[in-house]
Amino acid sequence: MTDVDTVLTLLQNRLRRQILERLVREPHYPMQLAEILGVSQQAIVKHLKELERGEFVMKMKVASEKGGPPRTIYSVQQSLSLRIDLGPDLFSCEQRSLPPGGPMRLSNRLPSGVESVVQTIGGRKKISVGEGIAHIQQVNEVLEKLDRERDALISLHQHIRNRISAGVDSDFDQYEERTMVHNLIDRPVARFDLAAMGQELQLGRTQLNELLEEVTKGLERQLAQRAGHIVASDDNRELRYWLGNLNERLNKR
Repeated sequence: MTDVDTVLTLLQNRLRRQILERLVREPHYPMQLAEILGVSQQAIVKHLKELERGEFVMKMKVASEKGGPPRTIYSVQQSLSLRIDLGPDLFSCEQRSLPPGGPMRLSNRLPSGVESVVQTIGGRKKISVGEGIAHIQQVNEVLEKLDRERDALISLHQHIRNRISAGVDSDFDQYEERTMVHNLIDRPVARFDLAAMGQELQLGRTQLNELLEEVTKGLERQLAQRAGHIVASDDNRELRYWLGNLNERLNKR
């Protein structure tokens, strides 16, 4: 699978996008693409080689219709989805692989609204243009609905991040602390990579451990202050200083 940086590099070129647009319809010869797109065959070959290196296209030799030597023809070989979300408190760039298999294999992963399409085309190798257009329109309507819902979720995600950022800015004084917190927010379920964090902030192991300790205290303090949590513990348990103060205040009541 091509990495996201390679995908972005390849797709930033308009001519390469135009080449892919043609190739997804049907395989083409370089000379065909040159004539259709109005550029030199040399330029087309150059871009096809870049797309081939990025595993976007593949080439094969086919017999010439005029009885000459075999000719090289190109077709698209990769299926992927590229998503970029950007806002004042949001940046996400994600490459996703499209699931393999035919309509029936995909059926348990598809949303409601396209069941009839799966049942109609399942097991058939060919359908008419008119029928296909109707099915595509039905799928497009479901996709548009999902896109609107996704847009709303991304907007909600951004609002949450905006409110988190306000708390981070007010509760963490040091840039390094804020950077560590934002790294935790970006990867809420992933294992925290302390080594990568140290490299990013150019901190040694001791400094990094001290920073982690301060961030941990700050996050726990936030949780108690804003959520109103009460922590119960044995009398001899070592508590954070703010938990200890809270425990003393409760005991005075």
